[in-house]
Amino acid sequence: MSLFNKIVTLAFGQRLRTIEKFRNDPFTAQNQQFRLLCSNKNQYLSKFGDVSTIEKFQKNIPIVDYDEYSTFINQVRDGNQDAIWSGSPTPWAAKSSGTTGSVSKFIPTTKRYLNHCHYRGARDTTAVFAQNFPKSKAFSGKSLTLGGSSVLEREGGLKVGDLSAILIENTPFYAKIIREPKPEVALIADFEKKVEAICKATVGKNLTSFAGVPSWNLILMQKVLQYTGKNNIHEVWPDMSLFIHGGIAFTPYRKLYEELFPSPEMLYMETYNASEGFFALQDDPTDSSMLLMLDYEVFYEFIPLSTLEDYSTAVPLEGVKTGVNYAMVISTSSGLWRYIIGDTVEFTSLSPHKIRITGRTKSYINTFGEELIVDNAEKALKIACEATGAIISEYTAAPIFMESNTKGSHQWVIEFAVAPNSQVLFNEAFDKALQDTNSDYAAKRHNNTTLNAPTISVVEQGTFIEWLSHRGKKGGQNKVQRLSGKRDFVEQLLSIKL
Repeated sequence: MSLFNKIVTLAFGQRLRTIEKFRNDPFTAQNQQFRLLCSNKNQYLSKFGDVSTIEKFQKNIPIVDYDEYSTFINQVRDGNQDAIWSGSPTPWAAKSSGTTGSVSKFIPTTKRYLNHCHYRGARDTTAVFAQNFPKSKAFSGKSLTLGGSSVLEREGGLKVGDLSAILIENTPFYAKIIREPKPEVALIADFEKKVEAICKATVGKNLTSFAGVPSWNLILMQKVLQYTGKNNIHEVWPDMSLFIHGGIAFTPYRKLYEELFPSPEMLYMETYNASEGFFALQDDPTDSSMLLMLDYEVFYEFIPLSTLEDYSTAVPLEGVKTGVNYAMVISTSSGLWRYIIGDTVEFTSLSPHKIRITGRTKSYINTFGEELIVDNAEKALKIACEATGAIISEYTAAPIFMESNTKGSHQWVIEFAVAPNSQVLFNEAFDKALQDTNSDYAAKRHNNTTLNAPTISVVEQGTFIEWLSHRGKKGGQNKVQRLSGKRDFVEQLLSIKL
């Protein structure tokens, strides 16, 4: 066991035992979070009366999305510190636009929530990894984090910026020692300039781990190879052995990372960390699903995606089942109350409670009753890539609407890092895999009853990055919306000329 891992094991031994406790007794842990949160004397809860039990809480407090809740968040931005959370200052708002959206969201962030959720998640990730891999060198050197690019700016009563900027400003002293790059580099607004500065600042140092969104980190690592002239990252950083990733599905990028990091000692760990909170982490390296973290001052509820319009179908943790797609609803000590975060998850286990992210509540296609979600797309694309040797960099899809004499279909805009050995075979394999993973899609495709075969539009490498750049969304935490019921993104991508 490495010295650092020994220190982590000793320092976080009690914490690991606490995690094991809520793994075995999840409902007690969630009930404790509920009582803690609902004891808060803020003005929002006071409007609705009795919240002494989960049943009364669900009856009296409405479920809201950002548009419905923004009025109360704006009260905090105007200086009313007790509007949605009382007793712990709310100095910041994490600015988020979601998935390639244009309307900014301002997620309130308290000092308490930073410590008990975001930073606890980071510490637990370190502790769980060290426990699983006691001989790893992942924490023997520096750790590279590629976050957002916005510095904190004063807006009304709050300091506003990317969550990464908030985290950087409040990074504990012990984390500053191992973190790269320094804040003045991490917060460079121009992504290209930031990547160049990171290369200059980190090449030659002993980097052993890195973290962030797979797509943007992939670009960074490719730039590192260009900068150094090396063949793979282990020639630059020999002890690099861990990538902690999240934000988007890792599946489309895995092969590219395996080429960049050919060492068998390279490991990958997924976390579910958003502007709204840190919610889950991969605790078992043999299982791709993530352990739902139940004592981060978050109370969870779940609405079956099939009944998303009926909020009365929301259930607490006790009511969930495996194999069902749920929209996640959270209440937190940052002042979010019964807030629909926008992600959809599926429970893969109830003992302990493990989840995998299946998509977004607004990222799906159901134009023809096919109920196609991101999880279906990821699985089908993986199968098609394996059948044809292809590797996908980015993709998005939208419907082709029916006209008087034509049936509907889906149009997929795909950017390949490695093109398929046969585009025809790729298209056929993809269509079949979609039918195999989604019975509603299969029914609509049967004999071309409603849907014709999908149209695959291949674009040049760099098209998605150029598109994001045009939209001011280049770098950091920005993500491509994978599925949409509208054609805006598809049309814009197809109009890009490199």
